[in-house]
Amino acid sequence: MRPPAESASESASEPASLTERLRLVARAAGRDAGVAIAVHTGGGSLTVCRGFTDRTRTQPIGETTRFETGSVTKTFTALLLADMAVRGVVHLGEPLSRCVPAWALPRGPYGAGITLEHLATHTAGLPRLPPGLLRNGARSWFSNPYAHYTPDRLLDSLARSRVRHRPGTRVAYSNFGMGLLGHLLAERAAADYASALQTHVLRPLHLTDTGCDGLAQATGHLRGRPRPPWSIPALPGAGALRSSARDLLTCLRYLAKPARLPEGPLQSAMTEVLRLRAPSPDGPRLPLAWTMRALPDRDLYFHTGGTRGFTAFAGFSPRPETAVVALANTSPTLRGTFIQQAYLLLRALSAPD
Repeated sequence: MRPPAESASESASEPASLTERLRLVARAAGRDAGVAIAVHTGGGSLTVCRGFTDRTRTQPIGETTRFETGSVTKTFTALLLADMAVRGVVHLGEPLSRCVPAWALPRGPYGAGITLEHLATHTAGLPRLPPGLLRNGARSWFSNPYAHYTPDRLLDSLARSRVRHRPGTRVAYSNFGMGLLGHLLAERAAADYASALQTHVLRPLHLTDTGCDGLAQATGHLRGRPRPPWSIPALPGAGALRSSARDLLTCLRYLAKPARLPEGPLQSAMTEVLRLRAPSPDGPRLPLAWTMRALPDRDLYFHTGGTRGFTAFAGFSPRPETAVVALANTSPTLRGTFIQQAYLLLRALSAPD
């Protein structure tokens, strides 16, 4: 998904009250969408929900309703990487050549030099999608092109890939790269991705509404029509997570203020994720997975997500401590109005008085 556009400034024409701002976000999802919006500021936390989990209109959306988060999953994969790095299980600078067989390395002179950090910052130079996925997934494009792309094809796709630039020098968003990272971390943890994430991140943070496939969730919709649950078996680290407004807000608050956590690997991992690093001496300085927008008086971190039936936004500012979660059980629109309004809400709430 395209990141939200930056507005020129906070202006007098913007809505004055939090209620009006929340209404704008909810309205942008569409009249029939189920929506959960959670915010935290210095004045406390608030969650507003609207609509129902499906078209039977029997179960209202609540703060614990699970939505597919799409690419917001990537921020959890980055947190898993940071936690395992702090524990010494992996190293951020560990090259791909130590993680996969030689035959699976991407083509060209740069493949062996890709590191886990490159994968987590979208600077590895890998294509956005695995080679062959679009051709084989064309028939299910409007439902789920990833559903039939299986884990046994992952290394074959990697071997067929060509690295497009020297790793670390440019940002090129890659579902393939982040999904590969999730796969490699799970292998190192001797578990599947869902179990590794549960052990290292979700359980320690008490995120009980969050997980991958198989959880009860709201029904997604594409152009008003119900869609089956999203399945991404080979690349779960890129987009398999389901979560609630409550859980995502909890995680964002820890990221905004890691000192809330007990001292230990996960607290250090929270700090490590946000540390700006240059994966190459002449490359950009980036956090792991998150988009960071530096404003004159504060930094905003955010990520967006979408599946064929859901749209998600998660964003925060450490100073002043602010967090916004916006979830809808309808697919992203071309104009991205829901995401844009959620970003503007974060920007407005984080503005210094």
